[in-house]
Amino acid sequence: MFGSSNSDIGIDLGTCNTLIYIRGKGIVINEPSVVAVERGTKKVMAVGADAKRMLWKTPGNIIAIRPMRDGVIADLESTEKMIRYFISRVLPRYRFIKPRMVIGIPSCITEVERRAVEESAYKAGAREVMVIEESLAAAIGADIPIFEPAGHMICDIGGGTTEISVISLGGMVVTNAIRLGGDEFDEAIIKHVRSVHNLIIGEQTAERLKIEIGNASPDKTIEKVEIKGTDAITGLPRRLDIDSVEVREALKDPITQIIDEIKATLGQTPPELAADIVERGIVMTGGGSLLKGLPKLISKETGVPVILAEHPLDCVALGAGKYF
Repeated sequence: MFGSSNSDIGIDLGTCNTLIYIRGKGIVINEPSVVAVERGTKKVMAVGADAKRMLWKTPGNIIAIRPMRDGVIADLESTEKMIRYFISRVLPRYRFIKPRMVIGIPSCITEVERRAVEESAYKAGAREVMVIEESLAAAIGADIPIFEPAGHMICDIGGGTTEISVISLGGMVVTNAIRLGGDEFDEAIIKHVRSVHNLIIGEQTAERLKIEIGNASPDKTIEKVEIKGTDAITGLPRRLDIDSVEVREALKDPITQIIDEIKATLGQTPPELAADIVERGIVMTGGGSLLKGLPKLISKETGVPVILAEHPLDCVALGAGKYF
Protein backbone atom coordinates (compact mmCIF):
# COMPACT_ATOMS: atom_id res chain seq x y z
CA MET A 1 0.00 0.00 0.00
CA PHE A 2 2.86 2.37 0.69
CA GLY A 3 4.82 1.57 -2.50
CA SER A 4 6.28 4.52 -4.36
CA SER A 5 4.11 3.88 -7.42
CA ASN A 6 1.02 4.76 -5.33
CA SER A 7 2.29 8.31 -5.00
CA ASP A 8 3.87 8.93 -8.40
CA ILE A 9 2.50 12.25 -9.65
CA GLY A 10 2.51 13.87 -13.07
CA ILE A 11 1.90 17.63 -13.03
CA ASP A 12 1.00 20.08 -15.77
CA LEU A 13 1.91 23.30 -13.96
CA GLY A 14 0.09 25.54 -16.39
CA THR A 15 -0.29 29.30 -16.61
CA CYS A 16 -4.10 28.99 -16.53
CA ASN A 17 -4.74 25.57 -14.99
CA THR A 18 -2.85 23.00 -12.94
CA LEU A 19 -3.55 19.34 -13.68
CA ILE A 20 -2.37 16.44 -11.53
CA TYR A 21 -2.24 12.81 -12.67
CA ILE A 22 -1.76 9.91 -10.27
CA ARG A 23 -0.81 6.51 -11.56
CA GLY A 24 -3.76 4.15 -11.34
CA LYS A 25 -6.25 6.98 -10.77
CA GLY A 26 -5.86 9.27 -13.79
CA ILE A 27 -6.42 13.05 -13.68
CA VAL A 28 -7.44 13.88 -10.11
CA ILE A 29 -6.98 17.67 -10.13
CA ASN A 30 -7.87 20.15 -12.88
CA GLU A 31 -8.16 23.58 -11.32
CA PRO A 32 -7.15 27.19 -12.11
CA SER A 33 -3.60 28.15 -11.15
CA VAL A 34 -4.72 30.83 -8.68
CA VAL A 35 -3.96 31.37 -4.99
CA ALA A 36 -5.76 33.83 -2.69
CA VAL A 37 -3.70 34.96 0.31
CA GLU A 38 -4.22 37.34 3.19
CA ARG A 39 -2.26 40.55 2.77
CA GLY A 40 0.59 40.87 5.28
CA THR A 41 0.37 37.37 6.84
CA LYS A 42 0.41 35.56 3.42
CA LYS A 43 -2.01 33.02 4.90
CA VAL A 44 -3.70 30.98 2.16
CA MET A 45 -7.42 31.77 1.98
CA ALA A 46 -8.33 29.76 -1.14
CA VAL A 47 -6.71 27.83 -4.00
CA GLY A 48 -7.89 26.85 -7.47
CA ALA A 49 -11.48 27.46 -8.56
CA ASP A 50 -12.43 29.16 -5.27
CA ALA A 51 -9.48 31.54 -5.60
CA LYS A 52 -10.22 32.29 -9.28
CA ARG A 53 -13.67 33.52 -8.36
CA MET A 54 -11.92 36.10 -6.16
CA LEU A 55 -9.70 37.51 -8.94
CA TRP A 56 -10.19 41.30 -9.23
CA LYS A 57 -13.04 41.08 -6.68
CA THR A 58 -11.18 40.85 -3.37
CA PRO A 59 -11.37 43.30 -0.43
CA GLY A 60 -8.22 45.14 0.55
CA ASN A 61 -6.96 42.50 2.96
CA ILE A 62 -7.00 39.60 0.43
CA ILE A 63 -4.89 39.25 -2.73
CA ALA A 64 -5.72 36.75 -5.50
CA ILE A 65 -2.51 35.77 -7.32
CA ARG A 66 -1.80 33.89 -10.53
CA PRO A 67 1.66 32.52 -9.61
CA MET A 68 2.41 31.26 -13.15
CA ARG A 69 3.06 33.62 -16.06
CA ASP A 70 4.07 32.64 -19.62
CA GLY A 71 4.54 29.04 -18.49
CA VAL A 72 7.02 29.88 -15.72
CA ILE A 73 6.88 30.64 -12.02
CA ALA A 74 6.31 34.33 -11.32
CA ASP A 75 5.75 33.87 -7.57
CA LEU A 76 7.75 31.00 -6.05
CA GLU A 77 6.14 31.08 -2.60
CA SER A 78 2.58 31.04 -3.94
CA THR A 79 3.42 28.25 -6.41
CA GLU A 80 4.81 26.13 -3.57
CA LYS A 81 1.65 26.70 -1.50
CA MET A 82 -0.55 25.84 -4.46
CA ILE A 83 1.27 22.56 -5.20
CA ARG A 84 1.30 21.61 -1.51
CA TYR A 85 -2.44 22.27 -1.24
CA PHE A 86 -3.30 20.18 -4.31
CA ILE A 87 -1.08 17.29 -3.18
CA SER A 88 -2.67 17.27 0.29
CA ARG A 89 -6.05 16.94 -1.42
CA VAL A 90 -5.13 14.03 -3.67
CA LEU A 91 -2.80 12.11 -1.33
CA PRO A 92 -4.34 12.55 2.15
CA ARG A 93 -3.60 8.95 3.17
CA TYR A 94 0.09 9.28 2.31
CA ARG A 95 0.96 12.37 4.32
CA PHE A 96 4.15 10.69 5.53
CA ILE A 97 5.15 9.35 2.10
CA LYS A 98 6.85 11.95 -0.08
CA PRO A 99 5.72 11.54 -3.70
CA ARG A 100 7.84 11.43 -6.83
CA MET A 101 6.88 14.16 -9.32
CA VAL A 102 7.32 14.69 -13.04
CA ILE A 103 6.48 18.25 -14.11
CA GLY A 104 5.91 19.45 -17.67
CA ILE A 105 7.79 22.65 -18.50
CA PRO A 106 8.13 24.77 -21.67
CA SER A 107 11.37 24.17 -23.59
CA CYS A 108 11.89 27.95 -23.90
CA ILE A 109 12.44 28.54 -20.16
CA THR A 110 15.87 29.39 -18.78
CA GLU A 111 17.96 27.23 -16.46
CA VAL A 112 17.10 29.56 -13.57
CA GLU A 113 13.37 29.16 -14.30
CA ARG A 114 13.79 25.37 -14.54
CA ARG A 115 15.47 25.30 -11.11
CA ALA A 116 12.64 27.41 -9.69
CA VAL A 117 10.13 24.75 -10.78
CA GLU A 118 12.21 21.97 -9.16
CA GLU A 119 12.76 23.99 -5.97
CA SER A 120 9.05 24.74 -5.68
CA ALA A 121 8.18 21.01 -5.99
CA TYR A 122 10.79 19.96 -3.41
CA LYS A 123 9.53 22.59 -0.95
CA ALA A 124 5.99 21.34 -1.52
CA GLY A 125 7.08 17.90 -0.28
CA ALA A 126 8.40 15.94 -3.28
CA ARG A 127 10.87 13.13 -2.71
CA GLU A 128 12.18 13.21 -6.26
CA VAL A 129 11.53 15.73 -9.04
CA MET A 130 11.98 15.30 -12.78
CA VAL A 131 11.11 17.84 -15.46
CA ILE A 132 10.02 17.04 -19.00
CA GLU A 133 9.46 19.34 -21.98
CA GLU A 134 5.75 19.98 -22.43
CA SER A 135 5.62 18.91 -26.07
CA LEU A 136 7.28 15.58 -25.28
CA ALA A 137 4.89 15.02 -22.36
CA ALA A 138 1.94 16.01 -24.57
CA ALA A 139 3.05 13.53 -27.25
CA ILE A 140 3.20 10.71 -24.68
CA GLY A 141 -0.19 11.75 -23.26
CA ALA A 142 -1.71 11.81 -26.77
CA ASP A 143 -0.53 8.21 -27.31
CA ILE A 144 1.79 9.15 -30.17
CA PRO A 145 4.28 6.28 -30.82
CA ILE A 146 7.30 8.53 -30.19
CA PHE A 147 9.85 5.70 -30.16
CA GLU A 148 9.19 4.79 -33.78
CA PRO A 149 11.89 5.73 -36.35
CA ALA A 150 9.46 8.20 -37.89
CA GLY A 151 8.65 11.89 -37.61
CA HIS A 152 5.75 13.08 -35.48
CA MET A 153 4.89 16.78 -35.08
CA ILE A 154 3.04 18.08 -32.06
CA CYS A 155 1.79 21.61 -31.39
CA ASP A 156 0.91 22.30 -27.74
CA ILE A 157 -0.87 25.64 -27.19
CA GLY A 158 -1.08 26.36 -23.48
CA GLY A 159 -2.14 29.40 -21.50
CA GLY A 160 1.25 31.13 -21.64
CA THR A 161 3.35 29.30 -24.24
CA THR A 162 3.06 27.51 -27.57
CA GLU A 163 5.51 24.72 -28.25
CA ILE A 164 5.96 22.97 -31.61
CA SER A 165 8.21 19.91 -31.80
CA VAL A 166 9.17 17.17 -34.23
CA ILE A 167 9.77 13.92 -32.35
CA SER A 168 11.47 10.73 -33.55
CA LEU A 169 12.99 7.75 -31.72
CA GLY A 170 11.92 9.16 -28.35
CA GLY A 171 13.71 12.50 -28.72
CA MET A 172 12.96 15.98 -30.03
CA VAL A 173 14.65 16.54 -33.40
CA VAL A 174 13.38 20.11 -33.81
CA THR A 175 11.59 22.23 -31.23
CA ASN A 176 10.48 25.84 -31.16
CA ALA A 177 8.55 27.64 -28.45
CA ILE A 178 7.12 31.13 -28.11
CA ARG A 179 5.70 32.80 -25.02
CA LEU A 180 2.25 33.18 -26.52
CA GLY A 181 -0.91 31.22 -25.73
CA GLY A 182 -4.45 31.49 -24.46
CA ASP A 183 -3.64 34.49 -22.24
CA GLU A 184 -2.53 36.44 -25.31
CA PHE A 185 -5.79 35.48 -27.04
CA ASP A 186 -7.65 37.07 -24.11
CA GLU A 187 -5.40 40.14 -24.14
CA ALA A 188 -5.97 40.61 -27.89
CA ILE A 189 -9.75 40.60 -27.33
CA ILE A 190 -9.44 43.12 -24.46
CA LYS A 191 -7.35 45.48 -26.62
CA HIS A 192 -9.72 45.19 -29.60
CA VAL A 193 -12.85 45.93 -27.55
CA ARG A 194 -11.21 48.96 -25.97
CA SER A 195 -9.75 50.40 -29.20
CA VAL A 196 -12.87 49.83 -31.35
CA HIS A 197 -15.69 50.30 -28.82
CA ASN A 198 -14.07 52.33 -26.01
CA LEU A 199 -15.19 49.61 -23.60
CA ILE A 200 -12.92 48.25 -20.85
CA ILE A 201 -13.51 44.57 -20.08
CA GLY A 202 -11.74 42.15 -17.75
CA GLU A 203 -9.88 38.92 -18.42
CA GLN A 204 -12.83 36.74 -17.40
CA THR A 205 -15.12 38.47 -19.91
CA ALA A 206 -12.49 38.13 -22.66
CA GLU A 207 -12.05 34.44 -21.82
CA ARG A 208 -15.82 33.92 -22.03
CA LEU A 209 -15.89 35.57 -25.47
CA LYS A 210 -13.01 33.35 -26.63
CA ILE A 211 -14.70 30.15 -25.44
CA GLU A 212 -18.26 30.96 -26.53
CA ILE A 213 -17.80 32.63 -29.92
CA GLY A 214 -14.03 32.68 -30.52
CA ASN A 215 -13.01 31.31 -33.91
CA ALA A 216 -9.99 31.20 -36.19
CA SER A 217 -11.63 30.67 -39.59
CA PRO A 218 -14.91 31.93 -41.12
CA ASP A 219 -18.05 30.02 -40.19
CA LYS A 220 -21.46 29.79 -41.85
CA THR A 221 -23.25 31.24 -38.85
CA ILE A 222 -22.39 34.49 -37.09
CA GLU A 223 -22.84 34.26 -33.31
CA LYS A 224 -23.41 37.18 -30.94
CA VAL A 225 -22.81 37.64 -27.21
CA GLU A 226 -23.68 40.50 -24.88
CA ILE A 227 -20.83 41.70 -22.69
CA LYS A 228 -20.62 44.28 -19.92
CA GLY A 229 -17.77 46.59 -19.03
CA THR A 230 -16.76 50.14 -18.21
CA ASP A 231 -17.02 52.94 -20.77
CA ALA A 232 -13.49 54.28 -21.27
CA ILE A 233 -14.78 57.85 -21.80
CA THR A 234 -17.58 58.27 -19.24
CA GLY A 235 -16.36 55.71 -16.68
CA LEU A 236 -19.89 54.33 -16.42
CA PRO A 237 -20.99 50.68 -16.83
CA ARG A 238 -22.15 49.77 -20.35
CA ARG A 239 -23.43 46.79 -22.32
CA LEU A 240 -22.25 45.80 -25.80
CA ASP A 241 -23.24 43.16 -28.35
CA ILE A 242 -20.21 41.66 -30.09
CA ASP A 243 -20.17 39.01 -32.84
CA SER A 244 -17.87 36.14 -33.81
CA VAL A 245 -16.53 37.98 -36.89
CA GLU A 246 -15.17 40.74 -34.66
CA VAL A 247 -13.64 38.25 -32.21
CA ARG A 248 -11.93 36.46 -35.12
CA GLU A 249 -10.46 39.77 -36.26
CA ALA A 250 -9.20 40.45 -32.72
CA LEU A 251 -7.46 37.06 -32.60
CA LYS A 252 -5.84 37.37 -36.02
CA ASP A 253 -2.43 38.60 -34.84
CA PRO A 254 -1.63 35.95 -32.16
CA ILE A 255 -2.97 33.16 -34.42
CA THR A 256 -0.74 34.36 -37.27
CA GLN A 257 2.29 34.25 -34.96
CA ILE A 258 1.52 30.63 -34.03
CA ILE A 259 1.07 29.61 -37.68
CA ASP A 260 4.36 31.33 -38.62
CA GLU A 261 6.13 29.36 -35.86
CA ILE A 262 4.64 26.08 -37.15
CA LYS A 263 5.82 26.92 -40.68
CA ALA A 264 9.31 27.75 -39.36
CA THR A 265 9.47 24.40 -37.53
CA LEU A 266 8.39 22.54 -40.67
CA GLY A 267 11.09 24.40 -42.58
CA GLN A 268 13.76 23.20 -40.09
CA THR A 269 12.60 19.55 -40.24
CA PRO A 270 14.82 17.04 -42.13
CA PRO A 271 13.17 15.99 -45.43
CA GLU A 272 12.59 12.34 -44.46
CA LEU A 273 10.83 13.33 -41.25
CA ALA A 274 8.87 16.05 -43.09
CA ALA A 275 7.56 13.34 -45.42
CA ASP A 276 6.30 11.39 -42.37
CA ILE A 277 4.57 14.50 -41.01
CA VAL A 278 2.77 15.14 -44.32
CA GLU A 279 1.46 11.57 -44.10
CA ARG A 280 0.68 11.44 -40.35
CA GLY A 281 -0.31 15.06 -39.76
CA ILE A 282 0.24 17.57 -36.94
CA VAL A 283 -1.25 16.63 -33.56
CA MET A 284 -2.61 19.56 -31.56
CA THR A 285 -2.89 19.64 -27.76
CA GLY A 286 -3.44 22.24 -25.05
CA GLY A 287 -6.41 24.45 -24.28
CA GLY A 288 -5.59 26.90 -27.09
CA SER A 289 -6.04 24.15 -29.68
CA LEU A 290 -9.76 24.05 -28.77
CA LEU A 291 -10.31 27.46 -30.41
CA LYS A 292 -12.99 26.84 -33.01
CA GLY A 293 -11.60 26.49 -36.55
CA LEU A 294 -7.92 26.65 -35.55
CA PRO A 295 -6.94 23.13 -36.68
CA LYS A 296 -8.72 23.77 -40.00
CA LEU A 297 -6.88 27.07 -40.51
CA ILE A 298 -3.46 25.57 -39.68
CA SER A 299 -4.08 22.72 -42.13
CA LYS A 300 -5.05 25.21 -44.84
CA GLU A 301 -1.99 27.41 -44.23
CA THR A 302 0.57 24.55 -44.04
CA GLY A 303 -0.92 21.99 -46.43
CA VAL A 304 -0.50 19.34 -43.71
CA PRO A 305 -3.37 17.39 -42.06
CA VAL A 306 -4.08 18.52 -38.49
CA ILE A 307 -5.50 16.20 -35.83
CA LEU A 308 -6.88 17.41 -32.48
CA ALA A 309 -5.85 15.06 -29.65
CA GLU A 310 -8.67 13.15 -27.97
CA HIS A 311 -8.19 14.93 -24.62
CA PRO A 312 -6.13 18.02 -25.53
CA LEU A 313 -6.33 19.64 -22.08
CA ASP A 314 -5.06 16.52 -20.28
CA CYS A 315 -2.17 15.45 -22.53
CA VAL A 316 0.76 17.10 -20.67
CA ALA A 317 -0.35 15.81 -17.26
CA LEU A 318 -1.04 12.32 -18.66
CA GLY A 319 2.35 12.23 -20.38
CA ALA A 320 4.19 13.46 -17.29
CA GLY A 321 2.51 10.78 -15.18
CA LYS A 322 3.44 8.03 -17.64
CA TYR A 323 7.05 9.21 -17.89
CA PHE A 324 8.31 7.25 -14.83
